[in-house]
Amino acid sequence: MNRSNQLIEIHKSGKPFIIYKSQKGFNLYTDFSKKIILNNKNIKSFLSKKNKKKSKDVDLFIGFFGYELLNNLIDIKVPKQKNLSFPKGIFYKPEKKIKLSNKLIYNKEKFGSGSFKININRKNYTKIFDKFKKKIKSGETYQIKICTKYKTKSRIDPLDFFSRLSKTNLAPEDFMIKDNNYSIISCSPENLITKKGTNISTKPIAGTVKKTKYLNKKKALIYFRKNLKETKEHNMIVDMERNDLSRICKVGSVKLSKQKIVEEYKDLFHYVSLIKGKLKKNMNNLDIIKAMMPGGSVIGCPKINTLNLLNNQEKENRNIYTGSFGYIKFNGDMRFNIIIRSILNFKNISEISVASGVVVDSNANHEFNENFIKAKALIDLFK
Repeated sequence: MNRSNQLIEIHKSGKPFIIYKSQKGFNLYTDFSKKIILNNKNIKSFLSKKNKKKSKDVDLFIGFFGYELLNNLIDIKVPKQKNLSFPKGIFYKPEKKIKLSNKLIYNKEKFGSGSFKININRKNYTKIFDKFKKKIKSGETYQIKICTKYKTKSRIDPLDFFSRLSKTNLAPEDFMIKDNNYSIISCSPENLITKKGTNISTKPIAGTVKKTKYLNKKKALIYFRKNLKETKEHNMIVDMERNDLSRICKVGSVKLSKQKIVEEYKDLFHYVSLIKGKLKKNMNNLDIIKAMMPGGSVIGCPKINTLNLLNNQEKENRNIYTGSFGYIKFNGDMRFNIIIRSILNFKNISEISVASGVVVDSNANHEFNENFIKAKALIDLFK
């Protein structure tokens, strides 16, 4: 049986599995021997636990931290909000790993879906935008990301959605989780942590422009360089991520490896930098996660002040959105993304969350429209 057929057989069997983008294709993880549902009480013990190394490909835990869980971990309170009662985080211990190519071929099962409803319309978005603009002018924050949610009642076939998404919008941090009572499909472009030994890096994205027939990659770079708002936003986020890394890295080791390059996706271009550092001695998993999460590029800066402003404004839990998905190997190496461009399907409700950055010279209409551009590739899957 070839590997593609193995994937289809596992999917049809109803067995939980995870797919994660690798350098040459995808890795499929399944046959889970453990499933750890995280909460505010057990997350520290999970991150502090020493696991025995057996030099296997599956000597790891793979899963996600939700946004609210990460806030609690760094002592940021999230007021009581409307929620789906979805777990705050889940990690799995796989016993099987299968390497797949970039081409995921799967014949879809057709399920119906309703139309999407947005939780903040343009008028209400503008009110929130204006409120945060005043906070920026008073110096309480310098940049803040307003989250909007698109929701629909639907049953979906996650493997169908993910295989189509990977064909049209392949991203370096793509992943999907299929479990018995939920699924997550993501074309996340942003890596938050890559740790190998004492080397660690982060790749912040700050800057988005819609693709058009007149705008290619080269012209997008010129646009970003000339656009004062995009440049300010990018510089602030890069400085914040450098600061986060500096808390856990040796003095003088944190450096910009790639600065202000453009990456191309289905509907948009992104402005990206890469920052690298060398970890201090005795830095453990808990230290690293607390320093780097939630990822600053999808929150705003300064991070702590801005998190408090957002949490007091937002009426619904973010759930997975702006949390992190990835793995922690038993040898301490890890890779985590920032969960954006994602569909969470739980209790037959699909939700897509997106956000755009507000700085002092932002325009409410432009930022509201940017949110839709970011959600479009996912909304199109339901058509």
